[in-house]
Amino acid sequence: MGRKRQNVNKMMQQVQKMQQEMQQVQEDLKKETVTASAGGGAVKATVTGGLEVVSIEINPDVVDPEDVEMLQDMVTAAVNEALNSAQEMASQRLGGITGGLGDLGLPGLGI
Repeated sequence: MGRKRQNVNKMMQQVQKMQQEMQQVQEDLKKETVTASAGGGAVKATVTGGLEVVSIEINPDVVDPEDVEMLQDMVTAAVNEALNSAQEMASQRLGGITGGLGDLGLPGLGI
């Protein structure tokens, strides 16, 4: 019974450490940004690792009052690409932490 308790205590310590590491990584991700573009760089969107859009840049040459839909499509594409990149970055960083659950006989968390 003592050994089982030791294993449970060890697992709880590792889970607690993992939670602390995940919180730190999530805070760090909020400070990092990724930028994506659409329309050959005509529109650029910058997003934090916390999935907050921090800026959108639009080249004035692509602003055509006769074709607002094209500009809207480029903005949407740039924002979506930046969000995907930010999610990938977060997944890689957090996956390095949660992958350690395999050492406890538990499958890694898919974050």
